[in-house]
Amino acid sequence: MANIVFTTPDLSDAYPAANALPYQFLCFGALECFAGPAATIKCFEDNSRVAEAVAEPGAGRVLVVDGGGSLGRSLLGDNLAAKAMGNQWAGVIVLGAIRDVEIIDTMAIGVRALGVVPVKTQKQGLGHRDVKLCLNGVELVPGDWIYADRNGVLGTTEAVHT
Repeated sequence: MANIVFTTPDLSDAYPAANALPYQFLCFGALECFAGPAATIKCFEDNSRVAEAVAEPGAGRVLVVDGGGSLGRSLLGDNLAAKAMGNQWAGVIVLGAIRDVEIIDTMAIGVRALGVVPVKTQKQGLGHRDVKLCLNGVELVPGDWIYADRNGVLGTTEAVHT
């Protein structure tokens, strides 16, 4: 995967129409900076749709998982992160919890999450893929561009120059 260099503060200044996702994300994975078109999932404490998505070619996309902010069950662990990395996902953003962070931190993928929890999900096949997300007032649709670094996450309707 190509090394992308940008900062979200610089992008925010240059492209004021870009929306910051209003969350305080924790940063995981060896890639501190990543970008790509969004693929979306909405689920709650069930990562069945996450497992489906990361098993498919990512083609440089960023998987955005709206887990409703739940910190009760992990929506991403080391096995799914390894699949995402192997299938060329640029990164994964989880509005919820992840686990196995000491292993994910060694992987060449960018991951953002609201927290960590050691508890896995019960896979019941729940959730929806490729849907519009409303994240604390910021709308995100599949194909919108995501830019993430240690400063935060920006979403925009089109690719911007990095």
